[in-house]
Amino acid sequence: MSRARIVLWLRLTLRPACSLYRARFMEEQTQGLRNPGEMENGTEPCGEECASEAQETTVTEGAAKIAFPSANEVFYNPVQEFNRDLTCAVITEFARVQLAAKGIQIKVPGEKDVQKVVVDLSEQEEENAELKEGANLAPGDQPRTAAVGEICEEGLRVLEGLAASGLRSIRFAREVPGLQSVVANDASARAVDLIRRNVQLNGVAHLVHPRQADARMLMYQHQKASERFDVIDLDPYGSPAPFLDAAVQAVSEGGLLCVTCTDMAVLAGNSGETCYSKYGAMALKSRACHEMALRIVLHSLDLRANCYQRFVVPLLSVSADFYVRVFVRVFTGQAKVKASASKQALVFQCVGCGTFHLQRLGKASGASGGRVKFSAACGPPVAPECEHCGQRHQLGGPLWAEPIHDLDFVGRVLEAVSTNPGRFHTAERIRGVLSVITEELPDVPLYYTLDQLSSTIRCSTPRLLQLRSALLHAGFRVSLSHACKNAVKTDAPSSALWDIMRCWEKECPVKRERLSETSPAFRILSVEPRLQANFTIREDANPSSRQRGLKRFQANPEANWGPRPRARPGGKAAGGAMEERRRLHQNKRKEPAEDPVQRAARLKTFPCKRFKEGTCQHGDQCCYSHSSPAPEDTADEDPGDHPETPCQNPPGPGMATGPGVD
Repeated sequence: MSRARIVLWLRLTLRPACSLYRARFMEEQTQGLRNPGEMENGTEPCGEECASEAQETTVTEGAAKIAFPSANEVFYNPVQEFNRDLTCAVITEFARVQLAAKGIQIKVPGEKDVQKVVVDLSEQEEENAELKEGANLAPGDQPRTAAVGEICEEGLRVLEGLAASGLRSIRFAREVPGLQSVVANDASARAVDLIRRNVQLNGVAHLVHPRQADARMLMYQHQKASERFDVIDLDPYGSPAPFLDAAVQAVSEGGLLCVTCTDMAVLAGNSGETCYSKYGAMALKSRACHEMALRIVLHSLDLRANCYQRFVVPLLSVSADFYVRVFVRVFTGQAKVKASASKQALVFQCVGCGTFHLQRLGKASGASGGRVKFSAACGPPVAPECEHCGQRHQLGGPLWAEPIHDLDFVGRVLEAVSTNPGRFHTAERIRGVLSVITEELPDVPLYYTLDQLSSTIRCSTPRLLQLRSALLHAGFRVSLSHACKNAVKTDAPSSALWDIMRCWEKECPVKRERLSETSPAFRILSVEPRLQANFTIREDANPSSRQRGLKRFQANPEANWGPRPRARPGGKAAGGAMEERRRLHQNKRKEPAEDPVQRAARLKTFPCKRFKEGTCQHGDQCCYSHSSPAPEDTADEDPGDHPETPCQNPPGPGMATGPGVD
């Protein structure tokens, strides 16, 4: 067959197929042009995605309103409203401080009537300083102001590295004055598309700029001093460890770094090796685990900043619900970085009584000429065995051993929230938590708990005011902690604290014959107290926040509260199916309750010891067998396998009776 005939035959054969594909292509193009809005947003039309977009709910929080998909495509947790409210309050006060140095005053909604009172009472000196700075202005110039929703050319540049739905960034734009720009970044295309829609919905497109990028790469691209952000907010799902190195480089000089950690199981000591791999510190299981988590995060931030001749200064550190939240400022200075080693400490904690001792990593001492000499610290501060109970010590840390709050800054935030309570929905809780923070002893790391001290020596628990009064009568300082209800934060040595508990045990005696000679309780109580405690209630033992009845420790805000499931690209619904899955997974590691009928049948397989002795009075109602055992079984029986207590009626599923019952 010639070549011309072959070409002609192929054309006639393939012409119908080409016409069919051409028709399908034109049909798809026509359908794609039906919704030009989708073409502008860069999304492809598909039936399932369009149906999922239609299933949305409107969420209102603060001054923001967002459209949130019902499917679990973008992460959102309403329980963290307290976190977002507190962040808005902190950034507002940070903007007030930063812009005041530039001669700019911020206008916060709701502060018009109370601003004069605040200035006259607590900010008079700062106002005088601002007036002196404003004296250099031209006669016709007026003091510059920055309002909410307006672009301030010299204002703060904010980055939210993991924005999800963009709620936090939109709230910044609508509630925090003095902002130049807000970058709402997320790596998910679905999340960035949702951010664009919510930005248009709230009318803040002039302030909030959506961005799709890896948060680490975005921050690494802003390392130059002129391109750094004044505020960086990191609220990831789980640990923020992968983002910390880039964050400490991308924040400006004296800028604010806000970090949330929701991996509390790791930070609280359940997996010490994982904590070391993420934060560079070994976490211990302790009653003070929540404050220890805060100090581990601060240590990790300072350690990563030191690599670039930078250091952190904590402003506010909060442990709330299922996460910790820290606000730190980042500065540059080689001399100050040298002092970072003396700010970290190791923790020696007794496994028996829980007594802890801190060992600083470095030592700073004065030298000639007013210089400071840095050297390695000497230790350890403990013997191989605990001086109180004789048990061994566990080694944890390093962790931040300096104050974790700037009390002056916390006082500013507390005053602003107290005088303008209608600004935030969780203002009552913010006021209570910050009030407890202002009462904490700043120079005393970690704490004991009331139940820990009493359970160690197996005695009844004293009232909190009684123990606080005893410490005050002995000449020591004592305070609460916002991280725990029953916390006892004191500068008293552990020997004095156990002496007070020994005195309390004398008032509420423990049955010593029930204590093992090797137990911590026996060894602690075998020593006579050298300090005579006075448990008379003192007026100053009751803290001010407790007297005023502030909402210091909030109960569970809603049912099934806590960390939400991670957002998934497929958008699996988090409704009834998720609740059913949670219910099925609850107590999955526990053995199911045994059926009473099966339990009674199983117990009938064991011979009754009282029946063999002829003393069983239950007859046929006995839960054990009254049948005569075989001779070979009797010879092999171990009398210790039978219960020594009198027989009872068949027990319920929650009771443990008879051999072989756990």
